[in-house]
Amino acid sequence: MPAKADMMNDQRGMALNVVMLGPPGAGKGTQAERFARTHGLPKISTGDILREAVHAGTGLGSLARQTMDRGELVGDEVMIGIVGERLGRADTRPGFVLDGFPRTVPQAQSLDAFLPKDTLVVVEIALSEDEVLHRLASRLICTECGANAMDDRDFATCHDCGGRLVPRADDAEQVVRERLSVYHRQTAPLIDYYAGRTGYCRVDGSRFVDDVTAEIVHLVNTCQGTPSSRGV
Repeated sequence: MPAKADMMNDQRGMALNVVMLGPPGAGKGTQAERFARTHGLPKISTGDILREAVHAGTGLGSLARQTMDRGELVGDEVMIGIVGERLGRADTRPGFVLDGFPRTVPQAQSLDAFLPKDTLVVVEIALSEDEVLHRLASRLICTECGANAMDDRDFATCHDCGGRLVPRADDAEQVVRERLSVYHRQTAPLIDYYAGRTGYCRVDGSRFVDDVTAEIVHLVNTCQGTPSSRGV
């Protein structure tokens, strides 16, 4: 993470910093977006900032592009650098919501080094493998805007833009099982790393989206010591 992080610690002391963890299909992107919007925080997705860094042609972006062009996963060192650059921007001083980072223990350790002690809330959205497979089997993507939707015979077009909905290529069962295998290999040590903390909470992701949202808000407020109802 950037060296200037030490100078920003006092400003970040009261910040609301949240990490969303969960398997594919758990809804962490949706929940991260909702939480960020209602709390006035930037939602930081590793996919988005990777694409931004590659497009901008930064040094780290160029390294990421070379790695991805070889069909390899971007390593910890590059990901830590790219995320560190993004977290160093002024809009993150009130806090942030991270989706997709950290994925490994070294990444988590780098995030800890960047933040004041005990200012991170980690939300694990738990979902069984059977539920992941069922949910992703019914997920569609809009050919126009890229929004995700669940399969429903009552509509065949995107609610947001009217584009045509099609199954996601990466939601085929064999692909999903491999993604789950990678997730469990990477995440089991990561969950162990966070699980003993007061800022760690686990949410049942199999419930209705609004119920999951309300529970996340309640648990994060509890971790922050802020009285709250379970509403959004």
